[in-house]
Amino acid sequence: MFKKSDSLPETKEILDKNRFKLIRKIAEGGMGSVYEAIQYGSDGFEKIVAIKTIQENISKDAEFVEMFIGEAKLVANLVHQYIVQIYQLGKVDNMYYIAMEYIDGVNLQEFVQRHHEMNVKLDMDLAIYVISRVCRALEYAHNKTDKYGNLLGVVHRDISPKNVMINTEGFVKLTDFGIAKAAHIMNNQEGDILMGKAPYMSPEQAQFMQTDRRSDIFSLGIVMFELLTHQPLFGGERTGVILDNVVYKDIPPPRSINPEIPENIEKIMVKALQKSLDKRYQDAGQMAYDLEYFMYHDRFGPTYVTVEQQMRKLFPEFYRDATFRV
Repeated sequence: MFKKSDSLPETKEILDKNRFKLIRKIAEGGMGSVYEAIQYGSDGFEKIVAIKTIQENISKDAEFVEMFIGEAKLVANLVHQYIVQIYQLGKVDNMYYIAMEYIDGVNLQEFVQRHHEMNVKLDMDLAIYVISRVCRALEYAHNKTDKYGNLLGVVHRDISPKNVMINTEGFVKLTDFGIAKAAHIMNNQEGDILMGKAPYMSPEQAQFMQTDRRSDIFSLGIVMFELLTHQPLFGGERTGVILDNVVYKDIPPPRSINPEIPENIEKIMVKALQKSLDKRYQDAGQMAYDLEYFMYHDRFGPTYVTVEQQMRKLFPEFYRDATFRV
């Protein structure tokens, strides 16, 4: 056994081949697909993982491939309980893939949709708890440094209900850093290319301006607004209309739409949704603290157990048979 200060007498390498069996397709989009897979190791070792691939026709697009590789490099060292972990970047023939943590569960959009389908009201405390966990994920990512202590400057740039996962154990996980930016890891194309989902963009993002951690906070504020008011914040059928709304539309007081929202929570949302950068939360940790203070300062608030209990009610199929999936 080596101590931390010890060094190997000579350079050592482990050369091995990875083997994955794709079980089922979880999701598919215009750029790629995500599969549930089994990773095989020696002596009967097996691990369930997710495999993210690029569509074959897209694999010839150097810019997209670079972005795909950049995601893997960026997230590889983001090791946090509320962030989906990246295990490996690989290449088979001309196809790149990312092996990542498999989330046995649903995304936040599916979670909310199931409430509507079952005519069940979304518990406000539970919604606030989910947002607070994403805050902590962002706090970690935004403050991540390289091995020399230099701030990476990570900005997710795609915070939306589809990129917030909830697993069957009640844990919240932020995923899909595919268009994130970070110093010295991803090319900075802000000002040239608009990336992200229009209804969840910050005003600066919608105007092709430089973004920082405060942009993610605004996007998360939009998600929170929709969870608690049950209405989209920035409507519009065309992307151009939505972007104009993001930049110019006044933010309605959340309690004017849903009076059940506590005043303290409205203040948090309003601060997160300030179009002026200076008036907005300056970091996600501040927002997380305010949400946690509301939930726990005078009572025993929600935890991951609360989320799991709700998941069991909404998605019993996940718990009846571990091999069954909708």
